[in-house]
Amino acid sequence: MSASAEAREVLAPTGRLRVGLYLGGPSSALKDKDGSLRGVGHDVGRELARELRVPFEPVLFERNSEVIDAVKAARVDAVFSNATPERMKEIDFSQAYLRIGLGYLARAGSPVTKIEGVDKPGVFVAVLAGGTSDTVLSKSLKQAQIVRARSVAEGVELLKNGQADLLASQNATLFEASDQVPGSRVLEGNWGIENHAIGIPKGRERALPFLREFVDDAVKRGVVRDAVQRAGLRGTL
Repeated sequence: MSASAEAREVLAPTGRLRVGLYLGGPSSALKDKDGSLRGVGHDVGRELARELRVPFEPVLFERNSEVIDAVKAARVDAVFSNATPERMKEIDFSQAYLRIGLGYLARAGSPVTKIEGVDKPGVFVAVLAGGTSDTVLSKSLKQAQIVRARSVAEGVELLKNGQADLLASQNATLFEASDQVPGSRVLEGNWGIENHAIGIPKGRERALPFLREFVDDAVKRGVVRDAVQRAGLRGTL
């Protein structure tokens, strides 16, 4: 496929594609020991920049909520995130290129062994502040107590030191986190589904036809599949 001059101008008005990513989630970006980046959002974003024939500029954040705030304010040109109805009010999205289950990671010795037993008194559930888990579970959980973490790394620490019984997030992030918490396990089942799509600032809707074509092509050519494999992403549906 070939990007038109209009698509390039609308999607990358600065002459480069600024892609918002948060560290710690394989669906977005992971940093290897040598400092190199990988992740589905990172790799697909790099491919989008290549198709637009502009430099790729990853803009890294600690939290996904910061990524969402950045695209709302047009401080970045594209994000690769869960297209929720709430976010669609302030961000324009392509169709989904990836579906990931939402679940729970239980620490070793957690009193909760099944997803049905989460919403009980005395159960502490860590969520990523401002993320999907925070938005949904702070409303749906009536008895369990929410503990907000600023990042995936902080959520992992809450599990390790016993300040939380469970970490709630997308399963891809949970499987990655489980490798860092001995004895932990991802509970069977899901409390929701994330539909990952490309998000752009409002006012750039002229580029949506190109983005939709790009997503179809990226899925067909295996760009998304290869990015999932490189990221070691687990938990897709």
